[in-house]
Amino acid sequence: MTFDRPESEHLFRLRPALRTGQPRERAMAADTTPATHEPPRDGVSGGMRKSLGRFDIVFLTIGAVIGIDTIAQIAAIGGAQAFTWSAVISVTFLFPYALVMAELGSTFREEGGPYVWVRMAFGRLTAGISTMFYWVTNPIWLGGSLAFIAVTTWDTYVSPISAGSLGDYLFKVAFIWLAILTSMVGLQHGKWVINIGAIVKVILVLTFVVSVTIYAVKNGIHGYGAGDFSPTTAGFLAVTPVLLFAFVGFEAPSGAAEEMRNAKRDVPVAIASSGAIAVLCYLLPIFAILAVIPAQKVSGASGFLDAVKTVFSVYGPAGPTMLTIVAVAFIFVVLTQGSAWMVASDRVQAIAGADGAFPRWFGAFHPRLGTPVRVNLLSGAVATAFTLLATALVKGDTADVFQVVLTIAVTTLLLSYLIIFLTVVRLRSRYAHVERPYRIPGGRAGLWTSTILIYCWVLLGSWVAVFPGTIEMLLGIPYDFHATWGVSRPVFETFTLGTLTAIVAIAVSGYAWAQRGSRSGRIAHPSAQD
Repeated sequence: MTFDRPESEHLFRLRPALRTGQPRERAMAADTTPATHEPPRDGVSGGMRKSLGRFDIVFLTIGAVIGIDTIAQIAAIGGAQAFTWSAVISVTFLFPYALVMAELGSTFREEGGPYVWVRMAFGRLTAGISTMFYWVTNPIWLGGSLAFIAVTTWDTYVSPISAGSLGDYLFKVAFIWLAILTSMVGLQHGKWVINIGAIVKVILVLTFVVSVTIYAVKNGIHGYGAGDFSPTTAGFLAVTPVLLFAFVGFEAPSGAAEEMRNAKRDVPVAIASSGAIAVLCYLLPIFAILAVIPAQKVSGASGFLDAVKTVFSVYGPAGPTMLTIVAVAFIFVVLTQGSAWMVASDRVQAIAGADGAFPRWFGAFHPRLGTPVRVNLLSGAVATAFTLLATALVKGDTADVFQVVLTIAVTTLLLSYLIIFLTVVRLRSRYAHVERPYRIPGGRAGLWTSTILIYCWVLLGSWVAVFPGTIEMLLGIPYDFHATWGVSRPVFETFTLGTLTAIVAIAVSGYAWAQRGSRSGRIAHPSAQD
């Protein structure tokens, strides 16, 4: 394989001042200075292709936003309240979040979207740290969560695989690398796998909801009293981090912004369409799962298919065969879900490398495939290492592993949004001259209201994920830490804070390594492209 140099001009809009060979010190001083609105230029050419149309963006967003693996986890943690809080967060988080990402994604249409937004707003180092948190979530989630869910599903509903056996290891590794290869082959081909996965995901949810309706007519349902849906503070604090983790992803397609055919027209429409679908694909199955299975019996790793198994009894002898088909489809959907996030986050991390916020070697895009193969391989290696270690060292059933891994992933992803969400306000001020095809409605009041809402949600979710039980303690709500986590608070916090510190250290070290003796200013403060 051959790679384009990360600093090559066809990958990035080089700032004219830097192209003329200004001293490094002068270039660095201009790092966060607003640029004038330059004429549009094709910032990525060569191996990159305009592969994503409007429906492709919709399907990629559905692949990222709708986490079929977390639907049962939400129901298990929140019980009947999960439905109530899902509805509340849909209105007070998902809606304003969609507005913010529609403005950013349609206005600043450069490859690596979230990195570029933070880079323009707060500089290269801050962008490098936020991108590391954004990216590292995904290989951990792929290798430590999705791979475990996939093998458990196969073992339970298709063909037995003994935990810790050679077959178990091979299945997980094959699952990881199929997801990585899908993101590596180029969007002109890989998008079809993701598109089919998004369609199958929606079909699975609809099939389940219809089957629950038939089951309810024939057999009745588990049922909850009206009071069970009443929100409580304890339920709110328990389910919020997982709900936020499930509902994010509207910015993911902007990681491949320069591979969109018409980003300024299609991004707002795609976000609106996928957002509406996402709300239904969470609320309906959460309610349906709780209708047929008591919350205390729902497993985060297999609860969705457990509910499917229960309601498929209405189909008589055909039920077991249908269940097997659904299980295989579920595994495929989970795989494409991982691929969708790899497509987005690997590009974001690669752009950080190309710009000098991470070792530049990782900033190369393959000239023929148009994909960041080096970061793809890094993601695959991290995911593989994580799944091998988890399989070998972690004792207990898959549900326990799933809970621990998801908590780590929630922490890192939500922390990245603490920086990303602030960019919409900063860029509205610093780049007021840039044409905005879509603006958050309501003027400055709408901008600030949307930003404050989503920021408060993410701040709360991040705090609860990193310091669980502290708010409950302040409010006098009982919280048995050891029973919840299986370890003492000092051990938990040492591990969690140590992990977060290590991630920051890696990001800062990568930045320092890339900046050592290198030329600065690889990426321009992007202006909107036609």
